[in-house]
Amino acid sequence: MYIVRAGYVGSLAVAIGIGGCTDGEKPTAPHARAVSPTTPEFTMSSGSTSTLLGRTTFDDPSDPNFKVKRITGAWHVDIKAKPAVDVAVQSITFQPGGYSGWHSHPGPVFIQVVSGTITFYESDDPTCTPVVRTAGQGYLDKGDHAHFARNETNAAAVNIVTYFAPPGAALRIDEPAPGNCPF
Repeated sequence: MYIVRAGYVGSLAVAIGIGGCTDGEKPTAPHARAVSPTTPEFTMSSGSTSTLLGRTTFDDPSDPNFKVKRITGAWHVDIKAKPAVDVAVQSITFQPGGYSGWHSHPGPVFIQVVSGTITFYESDDPTCTPVVRTAGQGYLDKGDHAHFARNETNAAAVNIVTYFAPPGAALRIDEPAPGNCPF
């Protein structure tokens, strides 16, 4: 988990590696889950609305290894994908008590809380410790395990979410409740 504050200035080194498939491999679907008649396969969201603001595929037809590297003083960024990467931006509004349901993503997701407060929970945290982010803060979801976002306040909260994903992939993968949290 990382916190990013709006207006943060200084020497910050950032390395973003967006890995695609290794040579000759195809992307795989989420792992199959055993489903019983009494256990839902995934959890639903409630009290939130989302608007996809845009999505496009970035690739370089002359090179199957998409890459962008920039160094400015002590600041570094390196984005790589094979063969390409989709970047999508979405606005999500959570009403008081609204939540995302348990889900994951096929790649990293940068979440900016632009108003209100959102609380995140991670499926790999056995203590279900809340991670609270307020307006002007960010949250990095690496996309490698399920998480849950919830507005635990009495005011609406708005997030701007930037997804990095394989071309054409679903941006959200619904997941079952992991059992580490009471919801």
